[in-house]
Amino acid sequence: MEERLLNLLADVCEDDIVKTQRNLNLVEEGLLDSLGYTELLVGIEEELGVLLAPSEIAREDVETANKIIALVKSRS
Repeated sequence: MEERLLNLLADVCEDDIVKTQRNLNLVEEGLLDSLGYTELLVGIEEELGVLLAPSEIAREDVETANKIIALVKSRS
């Protein structure tokens, strides 16, 4: 699951750096904006079957690849 999630994140961010630098702040680095955030949530639901409601997630919860992985694991 982790590899699929990293591949999805790399597609959304349009950069493979998210696979190797998992603590990189995606928002601060300009890799994840609001449209990408929405695309990521939809992709997680479609590819992994995990529903993450935007209203239940704080921006801090999805600012790094490691935090996204932890969030998805906690909800699956």
